[in-house]
Amino acid sequence: MNLFFAKKKEKATPKDAIINLRETLSMLEKREAHIQSKIDAEVKTARANLTSNKRAALLALKRKKMYEGQLEKMSGTRITIEGQAMSIEAANVNLETMKAMERGAAAMKLIHKDLNIDKVDQTMEDIRDQMDLANEVSDAISQPQLFGPEMDEDELLAELDELEQEELDKQLLNSGRVPVSLPKLPAASVASGSGRVPVRSPVAVRSPVAVRSPPVAEHVDEEDDELAELRESMGMAM
Repeated sequence: MNLFFAKKKEKATPKDAIINLRETLSMLEKREAHIQSKIDAEVKTARANLTSNKRAALLALKRKKMYEGQLEKMSGTRITIEGQAMSIEAANVNLETMKAMERGAAAMKLIHKDLNIDKVDQTMEDIRDQMDLANEVSDAISQPQLFGPEMDEDELLAELDELEQEELDKQLLNSGRVPVSLPKLPAASVASGSGRVPVRSPVAVRSPVAVRSPPVAEHVDEEDDELAELRESMGMAM
């Protein structure tokens, strides 16, 4: 046995203190129930000896009063212990809350250790630059001139008109009629309602060789001869 060094007392944790107080309350409740049973027994004894033995009845009432005094003190002790247990529980909740908040603050410090507003701004600027670059690349890819030179729509329409005129000339020559070239007319305006609507000039009728219309002949033979000469001059076989 060590007589020189006293055993160091262990620190009571809030959990242990609350458990101890709850056990004490349970003991007090059992003690109160036991005392209450004795009070009921003394009352029963007093009633039994009320007429036959008044002295025994008085002693029973005295013991009843003593038990009631103990019961009252025990009730006050219970109230005190319950209040202490509730205070410890509330303090323990506050302690755990503060510990959790401290751990949260430490975690935030660790996160923000290598992070500041300048880095955030730079990161956002880099993101915007990359998004702008992605949009420019997408626009460049979607441009049609990558698949060939840009074409003028007016030139395409003019070429289309020429093809239509050539097709018309072929049809007229095959049918035996002489194609006539019409002069180009400037754009005119015609009245339409309350305003004037521009009208596109008709497409000039082109012919491989400009030929005047022959004069009206009185005989069919003369027309046939002229038509034969026209075909010969155009290099067409009879």
